Amino acid sequence: MGIRMDKHFTGISSTESLLVAAGRDRRPGAPLNMPPVLASNFVLGTDRAYARDDGTPTWEALEEIVGVLEDGNSVAFASGMAGIAAVFDQLKGGARIVLPDDCYQGVTGLAESGRQRGLWSVSRLAVDDTDGWTKAAAVSDLLWLESPSNPMLVVADLRTICSASRKPSALLAVDNTFATSLNQRPLDLGADVSFQSATKFIGGHSDLLAGLVTVRRNDLLGGLRKSRELHGATPGALESFLAVRGARTMALRLERAQANAMIIAERLSAHPAVAVTRYPGLTSHPTYAIARAQLKGYGTIISFDVRGDAAVADKVCSGVRLVQHATSLGAVESTIERRASIPGQQHLPPSLLRLSVGIENADDIWMDLDAALRQSG
Repeated sequence: MGIRMDKHFTGISSTESLLVAAGRDRRPGAPLNMPPVLASNFVLGTDRAYARDDGTPTWEALEEIVGVLEDGNSVAFASGMAGIAAVFDQLKGGARIVLPDDCYQGVTGLAESGRQRGLWSVSRLAVDDTDGWTKAAAVSDLLWLESPSNPMLVVADLRTICSASRKPSALLAVDNTFATSLNQRPLDLGADVSFQSATKFIGGHSDLLAGLVTVRRNDLLGGLRKSRELHGATPGALESFLAVRGARTMALRLERAQANAMIIAERLSAHPAVAVTRYPGLTSHPTYAIARAQLKGYGTIISFDVRGDAAVADKVCSGVRLVQHATSLGAVESTIERRASIPGQQHLPPSLLRLSVGIENADDIWMDLDAALRQSG
């Protein structure tokens, strides 16, 4: 397109450096940081004419950053769900889809909407049912996995599942939002599609909506771009700019937040007001062995059940002061919510709280949580 970006970054091996180096226009006189290009159309005479069809330098910078991290090609979308919908859009009529039993409610809603219209059939498998997933791979058209899952934080044995024989033309997609490209690279494990909600860790500041789908196959890359164009799911210039800016510090934020999360998870697991604590880095976690072998870091998300009912859990949420009572995750601030209160999540334990640990001081986070837990009883 109109700018020249480095595609190979020879000599740069660390993800921390790639996050800073990628997505820049290196022509003499170009802005050091990619600015928001606020344009819907361009002067004719090059291969860029209209933003929806040909992209903008701003969202191409974002695509390069994430693509380089996973050694693939990324396609940016207006939201995470727009990116997921584009993956589903690659399926032919009558497709067989397999979803995890612990799955983001937006994905289950999208799949159910298509099933009701006769577009495909949908079945569910437990995230840790490795044999079930390997068998399903031979007869399914789309295997959609979350690992770690939301909000039970089950880690799938992606190495085994991705290496299983698949039906010709089948897609295996991994929602990598919780792990991020820094802790897990699904394409290296054999997945066809790696998805991330840039709203979360990439943006990192609770101020944008965006999604990214990363692939290595040229046919998938073309199909995703065509789906984005036809459905108008293009990312905004400001959102892309903010996501690029956030990506620069993602490694630092993730390192701090997941160190905090380990401390908080250990303390929650010993708290008298907490019945169950789920965190992949705890040795008590059911899929700890897989997490240890597969993940570079255990992430920043903890889910835990308080002793008592939904009212007790709600009281914890209203009792925190430093931690924010809000949905979403992956930002600089810690957030907490009762997931069963979310439409489509009523099957979850009513007292389950999902905590996204931020970059605040770990002791300050803990004092706030501890006080809210003690006051809720």
